[in-house]
Amino acid sequence: MTQHPEQITLGDVTVTRVKEFHGSVELTPEQFFPDSPDGSWDEHRGWLAPDFWNPETDECHSVTQSWLLRSEGRTILVDTGVGNHKDRPYAPVWSRMDTEYLDNLAAAGVRPEDVDIVVNTHLHIDHVGWNTRLDGRNWVPTFPNATYLMTRRDFEFWNPANENTTVLGRGNQNVFEDSVTPVHQAGLTHLWDGSYRIDGNLRLDLAPGHTPGSSVLTLESGGDRALFVGDLVHTALQIVEPETNSCFCEDPVESRATRHKLLGHAAEHNALVFPAHFAGQGAVEVERDGSKFAIKGWAGFSRIS
Repeated sequence: MTQHPEQITLGDVTVTRVKEFHGSVELTPEQFFPDSPDGSWDEHRGWLAPDFWNPETDECHSVTQSWLLRSEGRTILVDTGVGNHKDRPYAPVWSRMDTEYLDNLAAAGVRPEDVDIVVNTHLHIDHVGWNTRLDGRNWVPTFPNATYLMTRRDFEFWNPANENTTVLGRGNQNVFEDSVTPVHQAGLTHLWDGSYRIDGNLRLDLAPGHTPGSSVLTLESGGDRALFVGDLVHTALQIVEPETNSCFCEDPVESRATRHKLLGHAAEHNALVFPAHFAGQGAVEVERDGSKFAIKGWAGFSRIS
């Protein structure tokens, strides 16, 4: 593995961090992670603060970002954040944002038309936003030459026409209509199930629990391994306390089982774990600690705090 502050090379794949937003999500640990063990945030304050938690305000901090991969001559974007100018009446922290995300992508050497593949690990509000951009009064695909990979299970679950009940209530309102439907109607989506091989280095697999169709992207190249896990973990506390779910998990039992399985795989295969929302240095190495896990080391990205 080689690295510089905003890019890591894993085998034949380069991984670049593209930031959208960092700050408070206006939820306390008790609200965001209601089943976290009593006293656990204070116990681990030394490395949870300030990257993941502000003890003075008792608010959780998070980052929305994309992982930009270059593999076998293609440019691949993993998750697309919240997006600009989108009306989110039941998620005000994400409503009508105006960030420099596309400028940050350009600083990484990528124009929207250069992206070949977009991976939406799941279809929550903060993972699909830059799928589209506003053009006049219409939402159009931001990445017009890309294939957008979505799991069929999440596509069907979040389609308002199917009237599914969700723990988010109305929290995902407007998301399917402005960030999923336009790319689907443009013929740019590929809906997959089970697993999907992108190339010789990259494979997608279902990792349900957080949502019915949550997925994980596995990188295996040379002697390097990595897992891009979406919202398998929102905060580093969930590594040392893997029974802890966020309040946004659709199936809490399945979410815990999936987290244990994938963190176990990462520990056994020395795979770097790339969550969607980690601030600080963005990605983490883990090791087993009895029935739990421990942080072995952090990635070499420059620190977002």
